[in-house]
Amino acid sequence: MTGPGQKICGLYLISDTAFSRGRTHEEIVRAGLSGGARVIQLREKKLSLHELYPVALRIREMTREADAALIINDSIELAMAIGADGVHLGQEDMPAGVARRLLGPDKIIGVSTHTIEEALVAQGEGADYIGFGPIYKTDTKGSGEPKGPEGLRAIREKIKVPVVAIGGIDAGNARVVIDAGADAVAVISAVVSAENIEKAAREIARVVTPHPNPSPARRGEL
Repeated sequence: MTGPGQKICGLYLISDTAFSRGRTHEEIVRAGLSGGARVIQLREKKLSLHELYPVALRIREMTREADAALIINDSIELAMAIGADGVHLGQEDMPAGVARRLLGPDKIIGVSTHTIEEALVAQGEGADYIGFGPIYKTDTKGSGEPKGPEGLRAIREKIKVPVVAIGGIDAGNARVVIDAGADAVAVISAVVSAENIEKAAREIARVVTPHPNPSPARRGEL
């Protein structure tokens, strides 16, 4: 696999202070990176862009030092302002094709999807990866019934870009999700709400770290 999406693999940690037990984004990200997260998504619903900008700048430096990708949730403006690796968009956000014209060819664009049809549309519009879920029951991803590993396998058969699975994933089921075809697992509460963020991240990262020579079948012939 070549192109911006090649950075999307392993543990994809979503930093959201709504689930952090009072810890800051900087604390979450520092511990998550130490635990092996390869992708950080900065998601913050309570702060204005003005308030979030200096936080995002600090996290940009942290991810650069760790050679990890930084994805900004929803805000193309913030992603451009701090030089983030890319942006993650929801179904109600700007279409991926429009985001591509604004961001250029080298930035990562991810799109949340909940059906094969949505995933195919996102891929057709130029998304570098799709987020798909919820895989398991979760309180942090209200997107209908859990899809399960079988739903993930169905997506993998149709989608050629990386697939990031989300929803109810933890150290106990992360390997099942990877074996079902996910390139990365996105987690929020399993890590961000843990008493020890670094330890929780390491437990998941240990079972989802990409194999150096993935088989064409498991990687969708990427």
